[in-house]
Amino acid sequence: MRTYVLAGILVIGATAAWSADPVEGLWKTKPDDNGNFGQVEIAPCGDKLCGVLMKSFDSTGAETESENIGKQIVWDMVANGDGTYSNGKVWAPDRDKTYNAKMALSGETLAVSGCVLGGMICRASEWARMQ
Repeated sequence: MRTYVLAGILVIGATAAWSADPVEGLWKTKPDDNGNFGQVEIAPCGDKLCGVLMKSFDSTGAETESENIGKQIVWDMVANGDGTYSNGKVWAPDRDKTYNAKMALSGETLAVSGCVLGGMICRASEWARMQ
């Protein structure tokens, strides 16, 4: 009986490892209005995807202190199953605005875009996967 239980646990664990969403991982954001950029880790949060700012860098590429480290930058993103993600939110620290957002994964590039005020003001950025 123990053998079957152990085998079941191994299969469940392997299935969970294989089912990781391709967008999960570390991403380098495009420089913001101030020339600063960040390292965002995208991971599951419940049945959706979220991204947390892990590190911050200035325009020269030097790591900097930031009060935003550890804050969610992306939340409530839903995987559509075709490399696109929708119904999420993205917070832009440089403008302190939260956008209704979507993302599209293409290879090692993540296109992140969002709008506020019913689509009146929109912003888009491409993030690069970090190894």
